[in-house]
Amino acid sequence: MGKITVVGAGSWGTALAMVLADNGHEVRLWGAREEQMDEVNQSRTNHKYLPGITLPIGITAYVSLEEALQGTEHVLLVVPTKAIREVLANMRTVLKHAVTVTHASKGIEPDTSKRISEMIEEELPVHLLRDVVVLSGPSHAEEVALRQPTTVTSASKNMEAAEAVQDLFMNNEYFRVYTNPDIIGVELGGALKNIIALAAGMTDGLCFGDNAKAALMTRGLAEIARLGRAMGADPLTFAGLTGMGDLIVTCTSVHSRNWRAGNLLGKGHSLEDVLESMGMVVEGVRTTKAAYQLADKIGVDMPITAALYEVLFHGKDVKEAVGSLMGRVRKHEVEAVPNLYK
Repeated sequence: MGKITVVGAGSWGTALAMVLADNGHEVRLWGAREEQMDEVNQSRTNHKYLPGITLPIGITAYVSLEEALQGTEHVLLVVPTKAIREVLANMRTVLKHAVTVTHASKGIEPDTSKRISEMIEEELPVHLLRDVVVLSGPSHAEEVALRQPTTVTSASKNMEAAEAVQDLFMNNEYFRVYTNPDIIGVELGGALKNIIALAAGMTDGLCFGDNAKAALMTRGLAEIARLGRAMGADPLTFAGLTGMGDLIVTCTSVHSRNWRAGNLLGKGHSLEDVLESMGMVVEGVRTTKAAYQLADKIGVDMPITAALYEVLFHGKDVKEAVGSLMGRVRKHEVEAVPNLYK
Protein backbone atom coordinates (compact mmCIF):
# COMPACT_ATOMS: atom_id res chain seq x y z
CA MET A 1 0.00 0.00 0.00
CA GLY A 2 1.38 3.40 -0.97
CA LYS A 3 1.15 7.03 0.05
CA ILE A 4 -1.27 8.99 -2.12
CA THR A 5 -1.91 12.72 -1.96
CA VAL A 6 -5.34 13.95 -3.03
CA VAL A 7 -5.10 17.62 -4.00
CA GLY A 8 -8.58 19.09 -3.70
CA ALA A 9 -10.99 18.50 -0.82
CA GLY A 10 -14.31 19.11 -2.52
CA SER A 11 -16.98 16.44 -2.85
CA TRP A 12 -15.27 14.44 -5.60
CA GLY A 13 -11.77 14.65 -4.14
CA THR A 14 -13.07 13.56 -0.74
CA ALA A 15 -15.10 10.68 -2.20
CA LEU A 16 -12.08 9.38 -4.13
CA ALA A 17 -9.96 9.72 -1.01
CA MET A 18 -12.50 7.45 0.69
CA VAL A 19 -12.09 4.82 -2.04
CA LEU A 20 -8.32 4.89 -1.65
CA ALA A 21 -8.55 4.67 2.14
CA ASP A 22 -11.00 1.76 1.90
CA ASN A 23 -8.39 0.03 -0.27
CA GLY A 24 -5.82 0.35 2.51
CA HIS A 25 -3.70 3.21 1.20
CA GLU A 26 -2.27 6.03 3.30
CA VAL A 27 -4.25 9.00 2.00
CA ARG A 28 -3.30 12.64 2.44
CA LEU A 29 -6.09 15.06 1.60
CA TRP A 30 -5.02 18.63 0.86
CA GLY A 31 -7.30 21.65 1.03
CA ALA A 32 -6.66 25.39 1.33
CA ARG A 33 -9.12 26.06 4.17
CA GLU A 34 -7.73 25.30 7.62
CA GLU A 35 -11.17 25.06 9.22
CA GLN A 36 -12.26 22.43 6.71
CA MET A 37 -9.08 20.37 7.14
CA ASP A 38 -9.42 20.50 10.92
CA GLU A 39 -12.95 19.17 10.56
CA VAL A 40 -11.70 16.22 8.50
CA ASN A 41 -9.02 15.34 11.07
CA GLN A 42 -11.06 15.91 14.20
CA SER A 43 -14.62 14.98 13.27
CA ARG A 44 -13.99 12.66 10.29
CA THR A 45 -16.48 14.70 8.25
CA ASN A 46 -16.48 17.17 5.35
CA HIS A 47 -19.97 18.46 5.93
CA LYS A 48 -20.10 21.23 3.31
CA TYR A 49 -19.37 18.85 0.47
CA LEU A 50 -20.51 15.43 1.74
CA PRO A 51 -23.07 15.98 4.50
CA GLY A 52 -23.86 12.98 6.66
CA ILE A 53 -20.78 10.99 5.56
CA THR A 54 -18.20 9.65 8.04
CA LEU A 55 -14.71 9.51 6.54
CA PRO A 56 -12.40 6.49 6.96
CA ILE A 57 -9.55 6.60 9.47
CA GLY A 58 -6.95 6.29 6.69
CA ILE A 59 -7.46 9.89 5.52
CA THR A 60 -5.31 12.64 7.03
CA ALA A 61 -5.97 16.25 6.00
CA TYR A 62 -3.30 18.88 5.36
CA VAL A 63 -3.30 22.64 4.78
CA SER A 64 0.41 22.66 3.91
CA LEU A 65 0.86 21.44 0.34
CA GLU A 66 4.55 20.76 0.97
CA GLU A 67 3.75 18.45 3.90
CA ALA A 68 0.98 16.72 1.97
CA LEU A 69 3.34 15.95 -0.92
CA GLN A 70 6.35 14.87 1.15
CA GLY A 71 7.33 11.30 0.28
CA THR A 72 4.18 10.66 -1.74
CA GLU A 73 4.28 8.39 -4.76
CA HIS A 74 1.10 9.44 -6.48
CA VAL A 75 -0.85 12.69 -6.71
CA LEU A 76 -4.57 12.75 -7.45
CA LEU A 77 -5.53 16.21 -8.72
CA VAL A 78 -9.20 17.07 -8.16
CA VAL A 79 -9.63 20.85 -8.37
CA PRO A 80 -11.73 23.06 -10.67
CA THR A 81 -10.24 23.60 -14.12
CA LYS A 82 -9.74 27.32 -13.50
CA ALA A 83 -7.48 26.50 -10.52
CA ILE A 84 -5.37 23.80 -12.21
CA ARG A 85 -2.43 25.97 -13.29
CA GLU A 86 -2.20 27.81 -9.99
CA VAL A 87 -2.20 24.57 -7.99
CA LEU A 88 0.37 22.98 -10.31
CA ALA A 89 2.61 26.04 -9.99
CA ASN A 90 2.46 25.68 -6.23
CA MET A 91 3.22 21.96 -6.50
CA ARG A 92 6.22 22.74 -8.69
CA THR A 93 7.80 24.85 -5.95
CA VAL A 94 7.52 22.19 -3.22
CA LEU A 95 7.87 18.83 -5.01
CA LYS A 96 11.31 17.30 -4.60
CA HIS A 97 10.84 14.07 -6.55
CA ALA A 98 8.97 12.69 -9.56
CA VAL A 99 5.36 11.60 -9.10
CA THR A 100 2.58 10.17 -11.22
CA VAL A 101 -0.24 12.70 -11.50
CA THR A 102 -3.77 11.42 -12.01
CA HIS A 103 -6.48 14.01 -12.52
CA ALA A 104 -10.19 13.53 -11.97
CA SER A 105 -11.25 17.04 -13.03
CA LYS A 106 -13.40 17.63 -16.11
CA GLY A 107 -12.95 20.67 -18.31
CA ILE A 108 -11.10 22.47 -21.09
CA GLU A 109 -9.19 25.71 -20.66
CA PRO A 110 -10.77 28.68 -22.51
CA ASP A 111 -8.60 30.59 -24.97
CA THR A 112 -5.84 27.93 -25.06
CA SER A 113 -8.23 24.97 -25.67
CA LYS A 114 -5.89 22.84 -23.57
CA ARG A 115 -7.01 19.58 -21.99
CA ILE A 116 -6.06 19.09 -18.34
CA SER A 117 -3.36 16.52 -19.10
CA GLU A 118 -1.75 19.06 -21.43
CA MET A 119 -1.85 21.70 -18.71
CA ILE A 120 -0.17 19.28 -16.29
CA GLU A 121 2.60 18.54 -18.79
CA GLU A 122 3.13 22.25 -19.37
CA GLU A 123 3.26 23.22 -15.71
CA LEU A 124 5.33 20.37 -14.23
CA PRO A 125 8.88 19.84 -15.52
CA VAL A 126 9.94 16.41 -16.77
CA HIS A 127 12.04 15.65 -13.69
CA LEU A 128 8.95 16.01 -11.45
CA LEU A 129 6.43 14.20 -13.65
CA ARG A 130 6.58 10.46 -14.12
CA ASP A 131 3.25 9.90 -15.92
CA VAL A 132 -0.13 11.58 -16.44
CA VAL A 133 -3.35 9.60 -16.03
CA VAL A 134 -7.00 10.64 -16.18
CA LEU A 135 -9.74 9.02 -14.08
CA SER A 136 -13.21 9.67 -15.49
CA GLY A 137 -16.65 8.17 -15.92
CA PRO A 138 -20.27 8.28 -14.70
CA SER A 139 -19.67 8.94 -11.03
CA HIS A 140 -21.53 11.19 -8.63
CA ALA A 141 -19.46 11.87 -5.52
CA GLU A 142 -22.53 11.52 -3.30
CA GLU A 143 -23.08 7.92 -4.46
CA VAL A 144 -19.41 6.93 -4.28
CA ALA A 145 -19.30 8.26 -0.70
CA LEU A 146 -22.25 5.98 0.10
CA ARG A 147 -20.26 3.11 -1.45
CA GLN A 148 -22.83 2.49 -4.14
CA PRO A 149 -21.64 0.55 -7.24
CA THR A 150 -19.70 2.82 -9.63
CA THR A 151 -17.59 2.17 -12.73
CA VAL A 152 -14.97 4.51 -14.20
CA THR A 153 -12.08 4.51 -16.68
CA SER A 154 -8.36 5.07 -16.18
CA ALA A 155 -6.63 6.43 -19.29
CA SER A 156 -3.06 7.31 -20.14
CA LYS A 157 -0.62 7.33 -23.05
CA ASN A 158 1.33 4.87 -20.89
CA MET A 159 -0.90 1.84 -20.33
CA GLU A 160 1.27 0.61 -17.46
CA ALA A 161 0.48 3.85 -15.63
CA ALA A 162 -3.24 3.47 -16.41
CA GLU A 163 -3.17 -0.08 -15.05
CA ALA A 164 -1.31 1.05 -11.92
CA VAL A 165 -4.09 3.59 -11.24
CA GLN A 166 -6.65 0.88 -11.96
CA ASP A 167 -5.02 -1.21 -9.21
CA LEU A 168 -5.00 1.72 -6.77
CA PHE A 169 -8.72 2.38 -7.08
CA MET A 170 -10.21 -1.03 -7.87
CA ASN A 171 -12.57 -2.08 -5.10
CA ASN A 172 -14.48 -5.32 -5.67
CA GLU A 173 -17.38 -4.18 -3.52
CA TYR A 174 -18.32 -0.88 -5.14
CA PHE A 175 -15.69 0.77 -7.38
CA ARG A 176 -14.73 -0.90 -10.66
CA VAL A 177 -12.08 0.57 -12.98
CA TYR A 178 -11.46 -0.14 -16.67
CA THR A 179 -8.47 1.10 -18.71
CA ASN A 180 -8.33 2.95 -22.03
CA PRO A 181 -5.32 4.22 -24.02
CA ASP A 182 -7.38 7.07 -25.56
CA ILE A 183 -6.60 9.87 -23.13
CA ILE A 184 -7.86 12.50 -25.59
CA GLY A 185 -11.28 10.89 -25.93
CA VAL A 186 -11.63 10.20 -22.22
CA GLU A 187 -10.80 13.80 -21.29
CA LEU A 188 -13.03 15.32 -23.97
CA GLY A 189 -15.97 13.07 -23.13
CA GLY A 190 -15.77 13.98 -19.46
CA ALA A 191 -15.51 17.70 -20.21
CA LEU A 192 -18.00 18.12 -23.03
CA LYS A 193 -20.84 16.17 -21.43
CA ASN A 194 -21.15 19.05 -18.94
CA ILE A 195 -22.25 21.29 -21.81
CA ILE A 196 -25.03 18.90 -22.79
CA ALA A 197 -26.02 18.48 -19.12
CA LEU A 198 -26.53 22.24 -18.84
CA ALA A 199 -28.74 22.13 -21.91
CA ALA A 200 -30.61 19.08 -20.58
CA GLY A 201 -31.34 20.93 -17.35
CA MET A 202 -32.73 23.79 -19.42
CA THR A 203 -35.13 21.48 -21.26
CA ASP A 204 -36.40 20.20 -17.90
CA GLY A 205 -36.68 23.76 -16.57
CA LEU A 206 -38.78 24.59 -19.61
CA CYS A 207 -40.91 21.44 -19.05
CA PHE A 208 -40.18 20.21 -22.58
CA GLY A 209 -40.47 16.53 -21.63
CA ASP A 210 -38.55 13.34 -22.34
CA ASN A 211 -38.66 13.56 -26.14
CA ALA A 212 -36.69 16.79 -26.14
CA LYS A 213 -34.11 15.54 -23.65
CA ALA A 214 -33.59 12.27 -25.49
CA ALA A 215 -33.00 14.17 -28.73
CA LEU A 216 -30.66 16.60 -27.00
CA MET A 217 -28.56 13.84 -25.45
CA THR A 218 -28.34 11.88 -28.69
CA ARG A 219 -27.40 14.81 -30.88
CA GLY A 220 -25.17 16.11 -28.11
CA LEU A 221 -23.21 12.86 -28.15
CA ALA A 222 -22.91 13.18 -31.93
CA GLU A 223 -21.28 16.61 -31.70
CA ILE A 224 -19.01 15.49 -28.85
CA ALA A 225 -17.79 12.61 -31.02
CA ARG A 226 -17.43 14.95 -34.02
CA LEU A 227 -15.11 17.27 -32.10
CA GLY A 228 -13.30 14.37 -30.48
CA ARG A 229 -12.53 12.71 -33.80
CA ALA A 230 -11.18 16.00 -35.15
CA MET A 231 -8.88 16.17 -32.10
CA GLY A 232 -7.54 12.67 -32.67
CA ALA A 233 -9.76 10.66 -30.32
CA ASP A 234 -11.12 7.18 -31.03
CA PRO A 235 -14.87 7.55 -31.80
CA LEU A 236 -15.57 4.29 -29.96
CA THR A 237 -14.48 5.93 -26.71
CA PHE A 238 -17.62 8.08 -26.83
CA ALA A 239 -19.81 4.96 -26.80
CA GLY A 240 -18.24 3.95 -23.49
CA LEU A 241 -18.21 5.00 -19.86
CA THR A 242 -16.59 8.40 -20.37
CA GLY A 243 -18.84 9.27 -23.31
CA MET A 244 -22.33 7.83 -23.28
CA GLY A 245 -22.12 6.70 -19.65
CA ASP A 246 -21.07 10.06 -18.26
CA LEU A 247 -23.54 11.86 -20.51
CA ILE A 248 -26.47 9.77 -19.23
CA VAL A 249 -25.69 10.24 -15.55
CA THR A 250 -24.97 13.96 -15.82
CA CYS A 251 -28.03 14.79 -17.93
CA THR A 252 -30.55 12.85 -15.84
CA SER A 253 -29.61 13.26 -12.19
CA VAL A 254 -30.37 15.94 -9.62
CA HIS A 255 -26.88 15.26 -8.22
CA SER A 256 -25.45 16.95 -11.32
CA ARG A 257 -24.45 20.57 -10.69
CA ASN A 258 -24.59 21.25 -14.41
CA TRP A 259 -28.11 19.85 -14.73
CA ARG A 260 -29.25 21.84 -11.69
CA ALA A 261 -27.73 25.04 -13.07
CA GLY A 262 -29.36 24.49 -16.45
CA ASN A 263 -32.68 23.74 -14.80
CA LEU A 264 -32.62 27.09 -13.02
CA LEU A 265 -31.66 28.87 -16.24
CA GLY A 266 -34.56 27.20 -18.00
CA LYS A 267 -36.87 28.50 -15.29
CA GLY A 268 -35.78 32.06 -16.03
CA HIS A 269 -33.03 32.74 -13.48
CA SER A 270 -30.01 34.78 -14.56
CA LEU A 271 -26.63 33.11 -14.96
CA GLU A 272 -25.15 35.30 -12.20
CA ASP A 273 -27.87 34.30 -9.73
CA VAL A 274 -27.56 30.63 -10.66
CA LEU A 275 -23.79 30.50 -10.16
CA GLU A 276 -24.09 32.35 -6.84
CA SER A 277 -26.79 30.00 -5.57
CA MET A 278 -24.90 26.81 -6.53
CA GLY A 279 -22.09 27.36 -4.05
CA MET A 280 -19.79 25.09 -6.09
CA VAL A 281 -18.12 25.33 -9.49
CA VAL A 282 -20.34 24.62 -12.51
CA GLU A 283 -17.70 23.39 -14.97
CA GLY A 284 -20.08 23.33 -17.94
CA VAL A 285 -20.24 27.13 -18.14
CA ARG A 286 -16.52 27.56 -18.61
CA THR A 287 -16.30 24.48 -20.84
CA THR A 288 -19.02 25.84 -23.14
CA LYS A 289 -16.85 28.86 -23.88
CA ALA A 290 -13.75 26.72 -24.41
CA ALA A 291 -15.53 24.21 -26.67
CA TYR A 292 -17.17 26.97 -28.71
CA GLN A 293 -13.77 28.58 -29.29
CA LEU A 294 -12.16 25.25 -30.15
CA ALA A 295 -14.91 24.18 -32.56
CA ASP A 296 -14.75 27.56 -34.30
CA LYS A 297 -10.97 27.37 -34.58
CA ILE A 298 -10.86 23.91 -36.19
CA GLY A 299 -14.11 24.17 -38.13
CA VAL A 300 -16.27 21.55 -36.38
CA ASP A 301 -20.06 21.97 -36.35
CA MET A 302 -21.40 21.95 -32.77
CA PRO A 303 -24.88 23.52 -32.92
CA ILE A 304 -25.97 22.70 -29.36
CA THR A 305 -22.75 24.11 -27.94
CA ALA A 306 -23.08 27.22 -30.12
CA ALA A 307 -26.69 27.79 -29.02
CA LEU A 308 -25.77 27.37 -25.36
CA TYR A 309 -22.84 29.75 -25.79
CA GLU A 310 -25.24 32.44 -27.04
CA VAL A 311 -27.52 31.88 -24.04
CA LEU A 312 -24.73 31.96 -21.45
CA PHE A 313 -22.50 34.71 -22.80
CA HIS A 314 -24.72 36.87 -25.01
CA GLY A 315 -28.03 36.75 -23.16
CA LYS A 316 -30.00 34.96 -25.87
CA ASP A 317 -33.43 33.79 -24.72
CA VAL A 318 -33.50 30.06 -24.00
CA LYS A 319 -36.69 29.44 -25.99
CA GLU A 320 -35.27 31.40 -28.90
CA ALA A 321 -32.14 29.24 -28.79
CA VAL A 322 -34.27 26.09 -28.89
CA GLY A 323 -36.18 27.52 -31.83
CA SER A 324 -32.95 28.16 -33.72
CA LEU A 325 -31.88 24.54 -33.19
CA MET A 326 -35.23 23.15 -34.31
CA GLY A 327 -35.30 25.41 -37.36
CA ARG A 328 -31.88 24.44 -38.74
CA VAL A 329 -31.70 23.25 -42.34
CA ARG A 330 -32.95 19.69 -42.73
CA LYS A 331 -30.33 16.93 -42.64
CA HIS A 332 -30.01 13.17 -43.01
CA GLU A 333 -29.16 11.71 -39.62
CA VAL A 334 -26.35 9.46 -40.89
CA GLU A 335 -24.67 12.18 -42.98
CA ALA A 336 -22.21 12.90 -40.18
CA VAL A 337 -21.29 9.26 -39.52
CA PRO A 338 -18.77 8.71 -42.33
CA ASN A 339 -17.06 11.99 -41.42
CA LEU A 340 -16.31 10.63 -37.96
CA TYR A 341 -14.15 7.89 -39.41
CA LYS A 342 -12.19 9.81 -42.04
